[in-house]
Amino acid sequence: MAGLTYRDAGVDIDAGEALVRAIEPLTKATARPGADGALGGFGALFDLKAAGFEDPILVSGADGVGTKLKLAIETGIHDTVGIDCVAMCANDVVAQGAEPLFFLDYLAAGAMDAHRGAAIVGGIAEGCRRAGCALIGGESAELPGLYADGDYDLAGFCVGAVERGAVLPADGMAEGDVLLGLASSGLHANGFSLARRALAVRGLALDDDAPFAPGTTVGAALLEPTRIYVKSCLAAIAAGGVKGLSHITGGGLAENIPRVLPQGLAARLAAGSWRVPAVFRWLARGHRGSTVAPAEMARTFNCGIGMVLVVARGRAGRLATVLQEHGETVARIGVLEAAGGGRRVVIDGDWPA
Repeated sequence: MAGLTYRDAGVDIDAGEALVRAIEPLTKATARPGADGALGGFGALFDLKAAGFEDPILVSGADGVGTKLKLAIETGIHDTVGIDCVAMCANDVVAQGAEPLFFLDYLAAGAMDAHRGAAIVGGIAEGCRRAGCALIGGESAELPGLYADGDYDLAGFCVGAVERGAVLPADGMAEGDVLLGLASSGLHANGFSLARRALAVRGLALDDDAPFAPGTTVGAALLEPTRIYVKSCLAAIAAGGVKGLSHITGGGLAENIPRVLPQGLAARLAAGSWRVPAVFRWLARGHRGSTVAPAEMARTFNCGIGMVLVVARGRAGRLATVLQEHGETVARIGVLEAAGGGRRVVIDGDWPA
């Protein structure tokens, strides 16, 4: 008599193996110097010397995509959340001055769907390409009973390296240093629980036309992937004059900029010095009691700035040009000043505008 099988328990080993076969060419497309191992080993290898480092410090970051995944699941659009996963990790790594080298992912679902899994990993591979790092391994787990039908979770881990002595933030930040803001592509991967709540209160479905993005559905507009700032920021660092980088994630400008500032210094920002995307204006203004207050916007969303560079005043113009040459939309959003009254970030004017 035939006994119980793993498939009877809800785990399809064949589907998992089909996913591994489907993603192998995707991972190979992200190869870079230092990452030459084949997919499928028990551990993933990386050769720092082959990558050109002499005396490196390793920098690592791990993150997920949060409840943005609910939008992907409900819309059936799965090929962009992988970019978000890489971005959230790689942008943190470059904020320390490091070059992202390799990435590993963890994909868990109630039931493995090879087609959906390949779309997700395809997004991860695209994110790695944009960040210049190799996708050298990961894990896909089929967990029936833990995840509902159709649900999945995604997380990732990025490792980078920076030569000793070049770690950011650097010493020497001073009053008068300039803050350059790099435009975000939208919400990135923070604040989606609040955004989803706003949709529900305002009676908008994901397949409705987006009031903040004409010609696009709400779901597709909100799934715009997180911008990856790695190559532009590395170019700015190489040009000289960058003293610090702040990745603007949960907590917004008000909580993330102080993470790179020494005691005694604060950031003074000028509201209106950068363009606030329509999605944030839509969230802030609302109607019928569904507005989001400015203070709540400031600590939940990036409000149009995804990365802030602290740069020497005399280098601000040149560095803005370098960043623009690498595809960034750059705004001079403020300066550093002596901290007073315990406030580390001061925003002058109405914000978000």
